[in-house]
Amino acid sequence: MTTRRDFVKTLLIGSAGLAILPQISYGQSDPWATEYKQILTRIVPPKFKKKDYSILKYGAKAGGEVDCRAAINKAIDACNKAGGGRVVVPAGVFLTGAIRLKSNVNLHVSKGATLKFATNHEAYLPVVHTRWEGMELMHLSPLIYAYEQTNIAITGEGTLDGQGKSFFWKWHGNPRYGGDPNVISQRDARAKLYEYMDRNAPVAERVFGGEKDYLRPQFIQPYKCKNVLIEGVKIIDSPMWEVHPVLCENVTVRNVHIATHGPNNDGCDPESCKDVLIDSCYFDTGDDCIAIKSGRNNDGRRLNTPTENVIIRNCTMKDGHGGITVGSEISGGVRNVFAHDNKLDSPDLWTAIRFKNNASRGGKLENFYYKNNTIGTVSRAVIEIDFNYEEGAKGAYIPLVRNVQIDGLTCGSGNRAVDLQGLDNAPIYDVSLKNCTFGAMKNPSIMKNVQGIKLSNVKIGGNLVEIL
Repeated sequence: MTTRRDFVKTLLIGSAGLAILPQISYGQSDPWATEYKQILTRIVPPKFKKKDYSILKYGAKAGGEVDCRAAINKAIDACNKAGGGRVVVPAGVFLTGAIRLKSNVNLHVSKGATLKFATNHEAYLPVVHTRWEGMELMHLSPLIYAYEQTNIAITGEGTLDGQGKSFFWKWHGNPRYGGDPNVISQRDARAKLYEYMDRNAPVAERVFGGEKDYLRPQFIQPYKCKNVLIEGVKIIDSPMWEVHPVLCENVTVRNVHIATHGPNNDGCDPESCKDVLIDSCYFDTGDDCIAIKSGRNNDGRRLNTPTENVIIRNCTMKDGHGGITVGSEISGGVRNVFAHDNKLDSPDLWTAIRFKNNASRGGKLENFYYKNNTIGTVSRAVIEIDFNYEEGAKGAYIPLVRNVQIDGLTCGSGNRAVDLQGLDNAPIYDVSLKNCTFGAMKNPSIMKNVQGIKLSNVKIGGNLVEIL
């Protein structure tokens, strides 16, 4: 007996195991003149009452020795209850634990101010509902956290110091970061969290945060928030992912300076978010500079919330695994991403434009538009779409990438211009390169399981190419 599930599977995969998709018409209209402008119109940073609440008035003391967590959170509570405004961190060094942002509050870190986050796990208790590598759990609070709040901001020219190098990085277990996998490692807790996810355990049962769990918290995480602004601050020594909005809507990340080279130190990771602007930021990271995400495996599929309508512009990216990355925790899908006028350049930047997916994630990724991005050098491929990432073909979920349009890209040097590798039963669909100039490449491009690649005025090493 043929079930409805078998019928749907046959439509998607076909009798020979090859992914069959209907012919997609992406329309004749210019997405830069339509969708791009519509997205920008919707992204409006929050505004706040013109009233300041100095943390000094609530008991905070500069010097970096006195725990100011209670004072900072009292100032935020008072500001929130009075209808909002700015909670001001003045010049000086202030030690703190987890900060909990609330509606209508702008946490303003003044020029010359440093919020230095504590190096003990108790400073991030009680546990909160969060995500860790795309999986939901109850765990240590992110360093700055907000849950189901509206109109929140972190602004100023000050510094946020996560002190990851002094405390959190060794939790990874890698000796490179001071860890010893036989003594301190996230390995066991990570495996336990995977097991919870694989059997779809309720989030309330997934309780971590013990002294020996060693799952590093994210730095900034607004969760289920609307109207979010992060602007101007400098972020250093993050425990893990740095700016990580989850299930948020109307997010602006602007003029943020991120310089931190710890394990999994992604710069900005919007996850299952809608209407996001990343503008004029600086990234120098130990992992992906920007990584667009939407949940891992069962959790991503259960929540089924894509990241959509993202604009990345005027950013500078130095070291990192990927510059503008999509994945790998991408099971909820991604659509409608625009990236233009960014500058990416470092021998320690692996890839400029990167997609990571596989048959365990199975996310549907579509409608990506890149224009006038400048790459100096990268150590691997300039453009990489990889379905072999981590689990690769091991999984029951067909990964999909389609409609990737790259226009006006220039690159000085790299290992390869393009590395596109789909799976035998899951090709990559509809990749277009137009007016792109690649300098000297050490090795030829790789093309495996790609359907519908189009080249127009593409040069590699000074030569016009019609096929990669």
